[in-house]
This record gives sequence, structure tokens and C-alpha cells, in this order.
Amino acid sequence: MFRKLSPSFRRYLPEDRCLIHKPEGAIFLWLWFKDLPITTEQLYQRLKARGVLMVPGHNFFPGLDKPWPHTHQCMRMNYVPEPEKIEAGVKILAEEIERAWAESH
Repeated sequence: MFRKLSPSFRRYLPEDRCLIHKPEGAIFLWLWFKDLPITTEQLYQRLKARGVLMVPGHNFFPGLDKPWPHTHQCMRMNYVPEPEKIEAGVKILAEEIERAWAESH
């Protein structure tokens, strides 16, 4: 399924903005926004305001002994909805990532 989505995904989010952990047969992707100037919790709030729901990564790393920046750089994205909905959501995601970068300069 992801192979079908990959070209449209990369149209909006090149690898310098978003890395994708290799899917292992699940119904979601782990997206890594390395060096994103906002946390994925902040990104989540921006996306939610625009009708796109993804889960910030820190929710999946409870009880760590030490802070780990990676927990605030990743999000989990479900890719079961129709490809058109996913593409629309990825486009909004890309817009919000670019907005975060623009605001940081």
C-alpha cells in the first residue's frame, strides 16, 4: 500500500524534511522530522486545527530514564484512508512543516 502512496508523499515532503521508517506490514508509518524547529506536539496542534490527525511520537515512549530528542521529532501516521485523503493530509502536513521552518528564521 505505501508503495502506491510514496510518489505523492515525496511530492510534498522530500527526504530533507521527512524521513520514513521502513514500514513493516502495519497500517501506519513513522515519520521522522529531524531538526524540525518545533516539537511534534506543536505540529500536532497545528495539524489538528486544520483537520489532520496524526499522533506525536512522545506518546509512544513513556517512562524513559533520560530525555531523548527523537521522541519529539517523530509522528505516527495511519495510511489506511483513501489515497486522496492521505495526499490532502500530507499536503497540509508539508505546509505546516514549511511554516514552522519559515517562522524559525
